[in-house]
Amino acid sequence: MFRRRPPRPASSAEVVPLSRTQLLGVLAGLLLVGGVLLYGLGYTLVSSISAGTAPDGVQSSAHPDADPAQRRDLIAAAPMATVAQDAGLTPGVAIAMPPAILLPAATTVGASGVPSGYPRTPEGAAAQLAAIEVRVLSAMSLPLATEVYRNWAMRGGVGAADWSQTRNVQSFLTHARQSSNELDPGTLVSVTPAAIQIKGTDGPDWVVACVLLDVRAALKTEARMGYGTCERMQWTGDHWLIGPGAPPAPAPSTWPGSDASVEAGWQPIASN
Repeated sequence: MFRRRPPRPASSAEVVPLSRTQLLGVLAGLLLVGGVLLYGLGYTLVSSISAGTAPDGVQSSAHPDADPAQRRDLIAAAPMATVAQDAGLTPGVAIAMPPAILLPAATTVGASGVPSGYPRTPEGAAAQLAAIEVRVLSAMSLPLATEVYRNWAMRGGVGAADWSQTRNVQSFLTHARQSSNELDPGTLVSVTPAAIQIKGTDGPDWVVACVLLDVRAALKTEARMGYGTCERMQWTGDHWLIGPGAPPAPAPSTWPGSDASVEAGWQPIASN
């Protein structure tokens, strides 16, 4: 079944989120201006923890006349919730949080050091995407980003050079004035998945999964924000890969545990 969770309506005050590259550029800029020891982009969640599954979305019958490729393009391109331009940078605590979801654990380590072995479920697809994103953004290395894309993306996508995470790494290294295409020895980055959305599915082998990440880099000051990202995920053989096709519509980037985060549809991830 093809399912998609409809986005919440936006108010007249809401605007389309900044692009992923712009978000990372803003944070790197804050790093340079602020002069601190902890630089963060991202998301910290404190909420009640409960096991469960990600919420459902729209079924494939919503597009009965579309062929499989068209159905998948429609769900990938469908807009997500819009948030205020500074939602990822504005602190806030939600009055009510949705129940946290416990993502499946990896059972092996795959190519390029990316954890793998997640189950053939939407939550498994989200967990695999999170593992890919964590590996790339933790290293902030352009050679590794290119390698990970080649090992973990199917043919027919945007290519390693135009992949959103390759561009994010490039933006971070540039704005943080790193000396090469990899992190300088004195810069440390940690990345933790904070929340997910299952934007849509088309049968058991195809998912548009979205992950909100807590990314922090140790430098001189602290700036924090939520960073949301989505990919088409396709089951191939015995594991999930980034699927072919145009990138999904941008995910909303919101502050940890804020009302904006809840309203944008993010479901917090439970601690293992």
